[in-house]
Amino acid sequence: MLKFQRAIHTYIHTPSNCPRLTKFSLHPPNSVEVEYANGSVYKLSSEFLRIYSPAADSKIRSVGGEKVIYGRRHVGIMSGEPVGNYGVRLLFDDLHKTGIYTWEYLYYIGSNKFTLMRNYIKTLQKHGLSRDPPRRS
Repeated sequence: MLKFQRAIHTYIHTPSNCPRLTKFSLHPPNSVEVEYANGSVYKLSSEFLRIYSPAADSKIRSVGGEKVIYGRRHVGIMSGEPVGNYGVRLLFDDLHKTGIYTWEYLYYIGSNKFTLMRNYIKTLQKHGLSRDPPRRS
């Protein structure tokens, strides 16, 4: 973990429309916290990060042409590893691990967290899906 934190603190300059990341904190299994040079601080839940993973995922359901990830309310973050000086790869307890979250992407989803989550919930409702995992028989 110390190696990971050192690697995170040795970077970065992100594109000009995104402030420089000043702090990254992994709080497994529940959340990630990111802090930027402009004072913005975002605490992003594991569910939120999982449903907005930047990777293509086989666990996405296509409903009416829309890609919808559902049933991830209780997903957890198991670990994270730095990717270059521009992002982090998170490993979730549903074994999803292919998404690379760039500092710019985390800034974007953090800045728009409430709108994105509201839209996600509306999409689930529209298609009769739930944030809760399906019940096993």
